[in-house]
Amino acid sequence: MPTSSASTTDASKPSAASGGVQSLERAFDLLERMADAGGEVGLSELSASSGLPLPTIHRLMRTLVACGYVRQQANRRYALGPRLIRLGESASRLLGTWARPYLARLVEETGETANMALLDGDEIVYVAQVPSKHSMRMFTEVGRRVLPHSTGVGKALLAHTPPEEVRALLARTGMPAATEKTITTPEGFLDALEQVRHAGYAVDDNEQEIGVRCLAVSVPNSPTAAAISISGPAGRVTESATERIVPILQGVAEELSAALANTGQG
Repeated sequence: MPTSSASTTDASKPSAASGGVQSLERAFDLLERMADAGGEVGLSELSASSGLPLPTIHRLMRTLVACGYVRQQANRRYALGPRLIRLGESASRLLGTWARPYLARLVEETGETANMALLDGDEIVYVAQVPSKHSMRMFTEVGRRVLPHSTGVGKALLAHTPPEEVRALLARTGMPAATEKTITTPEGFLDALEQVRHAGYAVDDNEQEIGVRCLAVSVPNSPTAAAISISGPAGRVTESATERIVPILQGVAEELSAALANTGQG
């Protein structure tokens, strides 16, 4: 899965604009490095990856612990703290809000319901939706959580994840069948991910809900793993319709990616 820009060393990162607070920059950089490392690290690991001296890291981590954004474990390692959850949840809601105009354009250009979903732990969560003008109630709705193996957005989000990580996720979640067309074996799902990498988009062909097809693509360089999709009746989202819709999906994903990258820059 894509990682944040924290994977570069501190020395190679661009310096802050004049007047920037260096300690604040460094603290956020350390939080991103912790997230990239799985949420728990030791001080020596942070020092090696960031290039900062241990005393500086120790001082910053003490401040983050005092504020509740980091917690020190019994094994003396440091983990992301619970106060970050509220920030992440609020940011996820805003991500859906920012995406809505782009989803609305998808609806206008394809005639089908448009969705945005994130990978949250081992689950897919839908954070935004703009419904089609056609009256059809479907499975997807904002706030709904589903397992990745039976959805187009799940395939799009996991397509570039190392196979061993995909297998571990599937072992944790299981692969229950939502319909008779749901993929229920790790090998079958890994084959589907290979098809996504080759084609550049993912398909849910009656796998989550009979009579419904979904086309999905990931949002490139999103600050968190995100995908957009369109869903509609299988009779409308046909193979020929797919050839027309996929380039639209990919173009909107690129535009949304650029908009998210520019958020907060003035």
